[in-house]
Amino acid sequence: MRRASILLLSPLFFAAAAFPQTAQPDNQVTLALLAEIRQLRQDLQITAATIQRVQIVIYRLQVQTDSLNHAAGLRESAQNECRQTEFQRKNITAQIQATEARLRNPQNPSEKSSAEEQLAQLKSSLEDLATEERDCQAQIVETENQFRAEQARLNDLQDQLDRLDKTLAAARPK
Repeated sequence: MRRASILLLSPLFFAAAAFPQTAQPDNQVTLALLAEIRQLRQDLQITAATIQRVQIVIYRLQVQTDSLNHAAGLRESAQNECRQTEFQRKNITAQIQATEARLRNPQNPSEKSSAEEQLAQLKSSLEDLATEERDCQAQIVETENQFRAEQARLNDLQDQLDRLDKTLAAARPK
């Protein structure tokens, strides 16, 4: 009877002895899975932060592009204004030459006085245009400087975006 009870209980002992051995590999698998899940979570957090940084840089890039376009428009407007002023100056200079030619060969005294009056007005307009041209040239220099500054900021943002791209490319799993 003692033998029978030992034979009946022996499978239970073997099962009990085998159970901790199978639990240990399951425990290792669970720990490995938990470690991988933690690593994935950390990777996702890093990726989310990187995406946000990239979005911020792209937004800044868009805003800076708009600023650059605005500066380019101001520069072009100043250049057009200067060309218009230069055209007016050339036109008035031609009118002055024509009026001076009429003064040298007047047809009658009233034409001479009219030409003298017109010449005075034209010379006054020419002086005003000279002032406008100086102001215009200063405005061109200012808008050109502003354009260059905006271009430099845009280049800096593009460089930052390039660096982020390289960082992301290097961080890709292989």
